[in-house]
Amino acid sequence: MAAPALIMLAHGSTDPAVAEVSHHLRYGLQSIRPELEVNAAFIRECPPSASQVVTHLASRGVTEVVFVPLQLSAVVDHDPAVDAVVDAVRQTHPTVRFTISHPLGPEASLLRPLDERLRVALGNAHATELDGLVLLAEGPGDVRGMGMLARRARQWGAHHKLPCLIAMSDGSGMGVTTAIESLNAQGRRHVAVGSFFLSPGALFEAQAHLALRHGAIAVSAPIGVDDSVLDLVLARYAFAAMDLLDDISDTMEMPELAEAVQ
Repeated sequence: MAAPALIMLAHGSTDPAVAEVSHHLRYGLQSIRPELEVNAAFIRECPPSASQVVTHLASRGVTEVVFVPLQLSAVVDHDPAVDAVVDAVRQTHPTVRFTISHPLGPEASLLRPLDERLRVALGNAHATELDGLVLLAEGPGDVRGMGMLARRARQWGAHHKLPCLIAMSDGSGMGVTTAIESLNAQGRRHVAVGSFFLSPGALFEAQAHLALRHGAIAVSAPIGVDDSVLDLVLARYAFAAMDLLDDISDTMEMPELAEAVQ
């Protein structure tokens, strides 16, 4: 029995660099797990859509699909737009079984590539001093995601022995300018921003420019393609795929129960 297909689902963009990250993640996953059917799909703005990918897979006989939402700020609750997309493909492909994994979330393993990207940004800015950090996260995040983000900020700050504040780019919490100003008010004049984004795009660019205009000495690039991200995608996929196995077990048990009642 073939393993379920894996579809990474992300918000699209007219910026080709955004889709590029998902496609490079796909190539990376295929190189480590060549036996898996791996695809990238986008909710809007750019192809391929989830419907296009599922139609292609179904035409090749694929009957099980796991969607993995590429969100870093949520742990349990994925974006409602993901549900809308999956509900739509369920209606058009009733013979295919679907499940949605938990989002990638703010895992501790992502602090390493976050650090690496910030070191590059500090080097490019020829920064010689650093006395404060801002962890800039994309939204939306769920309650557990926000709690984990706070923990990651504490871990990151403690590792560097520097104060670290969280800034939310979607307005659900402190903004990046407020975070920088708060650290400045504490006497911290050399504040750098680490971008807890998976890919670039209009929102990231706007936040990065805002941070630099308000005194950040450097803003890191998004995390992008990294082994830690590949590992997270595979972990979320493997856990969610178990739901499909459970569904099979349930349907196999139903006739036996019916016979017992008779």
